[in-house]
Amino acid sequence: MNERLRRAMLRRGLDIAALAVQAEVSTKSVERWLSEKGVPYPRTRYRVAAILHEDESYLWPSAVDKASLTGAELVSTWPRRTDVPRNLWTELLRGAQRNIDYIAYAGLFLAEEVPDWIPTLRARARAGARVRMLFGDPNGRQLAARDEEKQIGGGVAGRVSAVLSYYRPLADLVDIRLHDTPLYASIYRFDDDLLANIHVYGILAAHTPTMHIRRVDGAYFNTFLESYEKVWASARPLERGEP
Repeated sequence: MNERLRRAMLRRGLDIAALAVQAEVSTKSVERWLSEKGVPYPRTRYRVAAILHEDESYLWPSAVDKASLTGAELVSTWPRRTDVPRNLWTELLRGAQRNIDYIAYAGLFLAEEVPDWIPTLRARARAGARVRMLFGDPNGRQLAARDEEKQIGGGVAGRVSAVLSYYRPLADLVDIRLHDTPLYASIYRFDDDLLANIHVYGILAAHTPTMHIRRVDGAYFNTFLESYEKVWASARPLERGEP
């Protein structure tokens, strides 16, 4: 199954027959694309990609010259996390159907500054998306080291306590763990889209570069995902009643 094509059709509200009509092809052609038994001709690929508001290299990466995919996963970059449009966070969250992964020391800005973040997260979890959240362990060495680096005077642990107060009520719907690992980037994954907030020594994360990556061949995306899985495996579950 071409899962990217199937999900793009769902997002646009198109079934096989509707896409066939708009793309001016037979329903059997669309069925072949979905089952990965065939790939559209270049002109048709372009037309379908336009209908679905996706890039043809995303829908059919094997049909595109690999050399041309270099950097294709990089959708946008911003010099500071605060430059990321606020609506993009909730737009990506609303579109996530399968996997929502989050790792930061706190990431308090999402709960406090992004409209509808918590209600939307709850809705996606209830709809069946797997939600995994990783926060810094207030009792760990790395959080203390980050606090000293930023000269916050205990503020990082306080921000973790504050952010957990927002997410603890969702504990029956989402998986929450605490990690004690050095964090080189905060990662926010929404199915095949990912926002990576790169950490720079001595500078608050809100003021450091952020990248929007969309999985095509996985050259960028899979690196961040592999890192996330390693931290998840080493993290401990949040205990009930833990401050």
